[in-house]
Amino acid sequence: MSGRIGGVGSVLTWSALRAVKCAELEQAADGWGRVSNRADAVRDRIEGELLPGLRDTQKGEAPDAAVRGLRRLGKNFQYITECGLLRTTLNSLAHEIKTQQRVLQGALDDAAALRFTVQADGSVTYPAAGEGLIDGKPLAGGTASGVPNPGMVPPTGLVAPNPNAGKAQDIADRVAQAVRAAADADWRYARILRSLKAHEGLGVPVATWTDAAADAATVRDAARGYLKDAIPHDASPAERKAWWAGLTDEQREEYLAVYPDQIGNLDGIPALVRDAANRDNLQLLMGKLEGRDDADSATKLAALREIDRQLRAVPEVGEPPMYLLGIGDQGNGRAIVSYGNPDTSRNVAAYVPGLNTSLDKEFAEGDLKRARDLSIAANQHGAPAAAITWLGYDAPQSPDGLASLSVAVSGKADEGGLAFREFMNGMEVANENEDPHMTAIGHSYGSRTVGAAAQQLGGIPGVDEIVFVGSPGVGVDSADELGVGREHVFVGAAANDIVTKLPSKEESAVGLVEMLYRGPAASYVLGDLADGGDDDVWFGRDPSSEAFGARRFEVGDGPFLIGKGNLNIDAHSEYFDPEIDRTSVDNMALITAGRAHLIQAEKPR
Repeated sequence: MSGRIGGVGSVLTWSALRAVKCAELEQAADGWGRVSNRADAVRDRIEGELLPGLRDTQKGEAPDAAVRGLRRLGKNFQYITECGLLRTTLNSLAHEIKTQQRVLQGALDDAAALRFTVQADGSVTYPAAGEGLIDGKPLAGGTASGVPNPGMVPPTGLVAPNPNAGKAQDIADRVAQAVRAAADADWRYARILRSLKAHEGLGVPVATWTDAAADAATVRDAARGYLKDAIPHDASPAERKAWWAGLTDEQREEYLAVYPDQIGNLDGIPALVRDAANRDNLQLLMGKLEGRDDADSATKLAALREIDRQLRAVPEVGEPPMYLLGIGDQGNGRAIVSYGNPDTSRNVAAYVPGLNTSLDKEFAEGDLKRARDLSIAANQHGAPAAAITWLGYDAPQSPDGLASLSVAVSGKADEGGLAFREFMNGMEVANENEDPHMTAIGHSYGSRTVGAAAQQLGGIPGVDEIVFVGSPGVGVDSADELGVGREHVFVGAAANDIVTKLPSKEESAVGLVEMLYRGPAASYVLGDLADGGDDDVWFGRDPSSEAFGARRFEVGDGPFLIGKGNLNIDAHSEYFDPEIDRTSVDNMALITAGRAHLIQAEKPR
C-alpha cells in the first residue's frame, strides 16, 4: 500500500494527498463490516438453531458427527468476524488521511489568499515586498521549502527579510507536515493490512487465535487516533450507558472488533453487548495463553477452556442461559458470569467468592455452579431471576487456607469492594425494570468484600438485600452500618464452620499463635474460650451473633471439624450445594426472589 496514494512506486505529493477519496476507503470498510455481520448471523444460527435442533431430535453416530462438524463451523465463523479488524483499519486510515487533508487545505487556502504559489514539490513561491535597508527598493521574492524544523526561517544577516518570507515558510512547512504524516499513515496501515491474513483452508487452529490476538493489539495501537480516549473509563455506569446508546451501529461494531476486552468489562453497558464482546475476548485470551508454558498461564487457560465449553453447551430444560459479563487474565484472573439475563430479570443476585478463589478450573466448575444452582432455585419463586458469580478482584491466596486469615488485612477487600460497588451500579443502570430487586451475597472473605462495598457512602447502589454465609466478619459491628437496614441483612453460619468462629484480632495472642503454628482446630477451641459470647470474629463482630443484629437463616450443620482423626472443614463450602444443603440454597433463593418473609429463621448465636 505504501506509495499507493501517490501512485504505484511514486513519492506522495501534496496534490496526490488532496486527491485521495477517503469515501472509497470508508466504503471498503463498510463492505468488510457487512461480511463480519453476515458471519455473526450465520454463527448465531448455527449455535442457536441448528445445533440445539439436531442435538435434541437426532440420536446416533451420524448426528453426533454432524454436531461436531457444526460446532467447528460455528467456531470458524466466529473467526471470520475478525474481519471487523479490517473495517477499523480502513476507517482509521481514512480518519488520519482526512485529518492531513484538512491541514493541507488550510495551507493551500492561506497561500491563495496571499497570492502565493504552491509548487508541485510543495515549495511556496512568494512575491517581492517590503523595503531594503539601503536603497528602499522592494525586497525580492523567493521560494520557501518545507524544512526538518518547521517554522525555522534561515538567518539573513544584515539584510531585512521580505515580510512574505515567513508566511511562505509557514505554509511550506504545513504542506510538508501534512504530506509526511499522510505518507507515514500510508506506510503503517499497509503493514497492518498485509498482516491481516486468514489461515488457509476451513480449519481455524489454536495458533490462528494467537495471531488474532496480536492482530487486535496491532490494530488497536494504530487506531488510537481514530478511537482515542473515546471509551469513557472514568465515567459513571449511567454515563457509559448513555455513551453506548449514542453510538451508531457501525461505531459499536468497530469498538467490539478492536476493544472487546474493554467493552466487555465496562460497567453500564448492556449485558448482551458485554457477553458478545467477552466471548470474542475469551478466544483471544486463550490464543494468547496457548503459547506460554508457565504454571500461571496453564492454570488460567484450563479455566478459560472450561468456561468456553460451558458457553457452547446448550442449556437443558429449566437451566438459565449463561452470559459472560467479564473476563480477563490480570492478577489472579477475572471472570463474571450470569445465569439469566441481568438486564431483563426482575431479581438479580451477585455472589462474591472469597479466600483462595482465582481463575482456575475449580472456580470454573465449582463457583460458577453455585450461581447456576441459585438461579434455578430463585426462578421457582415467580419473577425471573439472574444469579451472578463475580470474580472481579484479587481474593487473598494462601496455600495453608484458613491460617492466612490470621494475617490477612482488609486491603484486598477494600479494593474489591470498590470494584463490586461499581459493578452493581452498572447492573442497576442497565436493568430494564423500573425498580429491580438486587441482592449481594458474600461468602467467606467475599463477605468482607461485600461489607467493604456496603460501607461506602450511599451503600451498594441498587442493592436491597445483603447475605453473608461462612463469614469471618464483614468489617463492622452492626448490621445497621451496611446501608440497607438490619432487617435486610441475612446471615447463614453452619454450626461446624470454623471460619465463622475464628478469634478476633483483639482476642488472645495465644489463640493467634495456636492458629498459625498448631492449626485451626486449636484456634477454634481457644477462640471460644477467649470470646464465650461468640460476638467477635476476625473482621469484627460475628454477623450471626445477636449483638450484630442481622437475620440469621437456617443452614445445615455441616460435617464435624474433627472426624475419624482428620480435620474436615467442608462445612465452610457447602452453603451453595443443593444436594448437600438444600435448606441454605432455598433460603438464599427466597431472599433473592424478594420473599425473605418465607425463609426458615434460626436463632442468633
